Amino acid sequence: MLTQQDGRLVYRYDAEQVWIEPWGANAFRLRATKTSSMPSEDWALNPPIASNPVITITDSGGSIENGKIKATISKRGKIMVHNSKGELLLEEYSRNRRDVTDPKCSAIEVEAREFKPIPAGDYHLTMRFESVSSKEKIYGMGQYQQDSLDLKGHDLELAHRNSQASVPFALSSLGYGFLWNNPGIGRAVLGKNIMSFEAYSTKVLDYWVVAGDSPAEIEEAYARATGTVPMMPEYGLGFWQCKLRYQTQEELLSVAREYKARKLPIDLIVIDFFHWPKQGDWRFDATYWPDPDAMIKELQEMKIELMVSIWPTVDTRSENFTEMLENGYLIRTDRGIRIGMDFEGNTIHYDSTNPEARKYLWEKAKANYYSKGIKVFWLDEAEPEYTAYDFDNYRYHLGSNIAIGNLYPREYARTFYEGMEAAGQKNIVNLLRCAWAGSQKYGALVWSGDIASSWSSLRNQLAAGLNTGIAGIPWWTTDIGGFHGGDPKDPAFRELFVRWFQWGAFCPVMRLHGDREPKQPQVGTTGGATCLSGAPNEVWSYGEEVYGICKKYMTIREEMRDYTRELMKAAHEKGTPVMRTLFYSFPEDKRCWEVEDQYMYGDKYVCCPILEAGLKKRVVYLPKGAKWKQFDDSEVHEGGSTIEVDCPLDSMPVFVKQ
Repeated sequence: MLTQQDGRLVYRYDAEQVWIEPWGANAFRLRATKTSSMPSEDWALNPPIASNPVITITDSGGSIENGKIKATISKRGKIMVHNSKGELLLEEYSRNRRDVTDPKCSAIEVEAREFKPIPAGDYHLTMRFESVSSKEKIYGMGQYQQDSLDLKGHDLELAHRNSQASVPFALSSLGYGFLWNNPGIGRAVLGKNIMSFEAYSTKVLDYWVVAGDSPAEIEEAYARATGTVPMMPEYGLGFWQCKLRYQTQEELLSVAREYKARKLPIDLIVIDFFHWPKQGDWRFDATYWPDPDAMIKELQEMKIELMVSIWPTVDTRSENFTEMLENGYLIRTDRGIRIGMDFEGNTIHYDSTNPEARKYLWEKAKANYYSKGIKVFWLDEAEPEYTAYDFDNYRYHLGSNIAIGNLYPREYARTFYEGMEAAGQKNIVNLLRCAWAGSQKYGALVWSGDIASSWSSLRNQLAAGLNTGIAGIPWWTTDIGGFHGGDPKDPAFRELFVRWFQWGAFCPVMRLHGDREPKQPQVGTTGGATCLSGAPNEVWSYGEEVYGICKKYMTIREEMRDYTRELMKAAHEKGTPVMRTLFYSFPEDKRCWEVEDQYMYGDKYVCCPILEAGLKKRVVYLPKGAKWKQFDDSEVHEGGSTIEVDCPLDSMPVFVKQ
């Protein structure tokens, strides 16, 4: 049965009800459930702006039009989506004999919207679509550790892990954007024959789809639907210094002083994990950080912001554990001992989906960090995969509902965003290992996790950063040099480090980090002392040749400050990625849809990172519609041309639009 209710097209058959309704310009939200009423959570989506759709119901089915998009549903429930030109964007994959007039009627009995009941009243949900075109290209979906930019044909886990951030928004070359608006753990298969999305435990099918004439139009519509980042503060435009880890207050200050003595541009320095006595204490360990107030004051005088790492884990020996347990601020388990991690103590996560728990943690951070002048937080999820994905021992690590698993990092960022916003701070930045759709509006700056220090890992980060931007997270960064290992005295690693550093100057945030070899001696015996600091990881730690190259690219980054600020403004106002695929800026140039090892930093710079050891030349494609000139070269090249360029160690090819 088809009806029109409150501006939406409603379909009912047996136990299922389906809603198709306008949700922003040229967009629909589609929901379906087999429960008695439609669940009310909007998850990633902001409330829609009122619109006047055209709804038609006939004996053969119904349709709904909203600007450039039109959805039809047959009398037996099959849904198809077209754009205003009549081009097919999405078609449900169903193979049954419910409608024998359907050209794809089949006896194999496969449902497009499959709800399989599971214990506790939820369903294992699978949504299937036809692959409309074998030539379709799909981008976005967040951060995955692989080198492919085009995701067509890929099988992706919808779950968060260290270095994996599932943000299930896909942008198609056919001219649509698709958000799987379900934070449940699941799977997406973007196949050549069938495209499917799964949620392993949920009560509702929920997705949002938009039609557009260009990638930018689609991206901006998605940003309106889920929110945009705040304006990036000034300290986010320059260079950030970090390592794992500075063990003492004096060690950190000596590094900051050296940067200033060398007159190097630096905006921020980071105190990473275990600067606290116990996880869940959320304060400086006075043994190693005896006077944080004086330290912060000296950094401020040097015009260097301080970021501190905050973990969501609470040690059973923490000064706050008993109070948090009594008040229900910790995540729970269905059975077994309540331990999420055993790293440096038995710990359990605080429940970021509980508003009172968020308020409690913020009050601790406010008293011990924010009130001292620290306004930038590194919200490290503390290896979330160790808790979030143990189905046998957790009925989800966030509480009772497995369906909110992917929402965790967004709510973690929300803890600090709400607190700082209430304190009157604007332009809030939270560095996170993971994100989900909508995390950007809570100031989420996603970094690519604890990645290897290798050439293949460097290549993966390029695809990860570009697809994360398309997935609606324009603030993204990577550990320059990789995280795991790398000896600053090793010539082979120095080459990798240089190429990573050059590329880092043209990332949304330029951040040096890593756990270098060999480890330094242990300082002290209490608190986090057993977490040894890695080898020095400052720009002068790699020898004079490397230092000169780093200084050159730090200067380039600083000279681009005004330009980068404008890119951050576009991200804030329209959701525009800071680092962009070539096709985003030049969608009419078919070659730009094929190039995967170059990208745009804004619309002005074509960046061509060096992703292989020993490379002295590389091939570059220059997009049509402009003329291009390489840095430090007077020759002007016509767009639409492929050229070979030199790339000595001290230079990454970058071309400027003329």
